[in-house]
Formats: sequence, structure tokens, C-alpha cells
Amino acid sequence: MLACPAMTVAALVLAAERGERLGLEHPKAYVELGGRSLLERSLSAMECAPDIDLVLPVIGVDDAERFAGLALAPSSKRLAPVSGGAQRQDSVAAGLAALPASVEWVAVHDAARCLIESEDIARVIAEAKSHGAALLAVPARDTIKRVSDGAVVETPDRSECWAAQTPQVFRCEVLREALDKARADAFTGTDDAQLVERLGVTVRVVSGSVRNIKITLPEDLALAQSWLAAEQNR
Repeated sequence: MLACPAMTVAALVLAAERGERLGLEHPKAYVELGGRSLLERSLSAMECAPDIDLVLPVIGVDDAERFAGLALAPSSKRLAPVSGGAQRQDSVAAGLAALPASVEWVAVHDAARCLIESEDIARVIAEAKSHGAALLAVPARDTIKRVSDGAVVETPDRSECWAAQTPQVFRCEVLREALDKARADAFTGTDDAQLVERLGVTVRVVSGSVRNIKITLPEDLALAQSWLAAEQNR
């Protein structure tokens, strides 16, 4: 067991999501970008972040062999992977249950957001420690329409609309309570902050980077590849 300092921050890197929209039958976390899988890049980003003490991969139930095949370089921060569940909330709950009791803060991160930068990780963790909960997000660029049955219901003020990213950082006990409430209410959220919001907890927003995209569609992968290529040609 790793020795855990006070105020320990652990990162859950979620890698169980399938890759259907990328045209894949296996988890998209294992897609390569510039010669490294999305999961490897995300784990490396978390392990290199000075503000993160432990990193826990949460993988698909059938992906232990696939994960081992990555042959990742050893890391003093990385814990052995655990299996996630059918829903995101199941995976987060499994990750939380596997963390040492001394962990006070948890940063939940999508493996598919593999271009996350250390500066953004540091800022969102600092904001969470100051206020209790925080997430990275970017302001909406387009006018947002709320739609029902193919018709516009509302046009919210664009200045108040932000696109959520990860990591999202919370006190462990708060996220556990949020997951318990969601389970009791049979509620499924689209991100972890939504579950915490349902407790009446204020979640602070930290301005992120447009580069911190979630690789979901083929064009996302192409865009990320173009960014990496531009960096290498500088």
C-alpha cells in the first residue's frame, strides 16, 4: 500500500466507455493518437501533475488483458486498475471504493480527454479545495437552443452557457453522497458535477482550454492529431 500524505488527491481516469461513435467495437481509450493510446496519454498527464498524488485507471470489465498490453512505464502514483460498470456512475463508484481511506479529494477525468494540461489540472484542484467542488469548462461559442420534439423550447443566454470538461474535482465524501442519492432516485446524470449539484452543493467553474476536447467522433481525433503535428513542427 502506498503511503498517502494528508489532503491526498486521487485521479480516477475513466476508460470503460465504448467507441461506437468512432466506429470501434472496443473502448476508445485504446485508440492511438500520435503513437500513444488516449488512455496512456491521460494517465501520463495525471501522473505528471504535481497536485495529484494517486492515479487509478477504471477500465472495462473485459479489458484487463488489453490494459496490460499497453505495457505502461512504471509509476509510483499509479494504482492497479479496477473494473468499471455499465454506466459512468457505476465506474466512478467502483473507482471511489478502491481508493485508500486517506484520500480526501478526487479528480474524475475522462481518458478520452487526453490533451489535458498540467496548468488546468492545478487550477481546478485549487478551486475545488477553496470552495468544495469545481470543474473545468469552456464558454459556449454558439447560440444554444433547448429543444423538445424537434421544436425550440428556449434560447438560454449564451453568456451563461458553458461546455463542461474534466477533470471535475470533489471531496470524496460529497461525491459518494451524490452517487448514493442518484442510485436511490434512479437518476442518471451526464457528468459527475450534475450529481453533486443535486445535493445543493455549489460547483465552481474554472475556465479550461478548447484543446481539452473529448475524443468522441472521427473528426475529434483528426483535430487532435493536427494539434500534435503542429506542436511537433514548431
